Amino acid sequence: MMARMRQGAMAAVMMGLAGCGSLSTGSFSMPEIFDSSPSDENVVKRQIAFPAEEYARLDKHGTSAVQGRLTYTTDAGQTLIGADETVSVAPATRYAAEAADVALSGRKIEPADPRAREYTHYATTDDSGYFVVRGIPSGVFYVAGSVLMPGGKSRSPIIIRQVELGDGQTRDVDLSR
Repeated sequence: MMARMRQGAMAAVMMGLAGCGSLSTGSFSMPEIFDSSPSDENVVKRQIAFPAEEYARLDKHGTSAVQGRLTYTTDAGQTLIGADETVSVAPATRYAAEAADVALSGRKIEPADPRAREYTHYATTDDSGYFVVRGIPSGVFYVAGSVLMPGGKSRSPIIIRQVELGDGQTRDVDLSR
């Protein structure tokens, strides 16, 4: 139950970042700090409309991969392992960049256009926080995740890294903060 709540919250954030997600591609989403319900107060309205032409030029599937580990170090110096968390890999479009900027500032953004979901890839971390996301096309991507804080009522700040992938390339990503 708690794991599903964490995955759902992470999925909501990922949705805002890239607007998407699925285990390799499909419906992607991120933790609640990225995405919110339209009724939430203080939700940032998107200024960039979904750029259908920009996304239409992107491949949805490929032969590249991203792997790494998700961790968060608290102000008290405790390192939290991102076990059973969602990591998303979304194309670095101007649409996704707007959501990433809002999320990194600690604010929520209105839900992304559902069409963006077809371009985002995600995976669930293992018990040690490690993840592998396969089937990614070449290009520039945002890799993002967050960690459930002790007590289970809040999440760490979003952690985002930008990576460039060539065809068939596997990149290691340190998703820690």
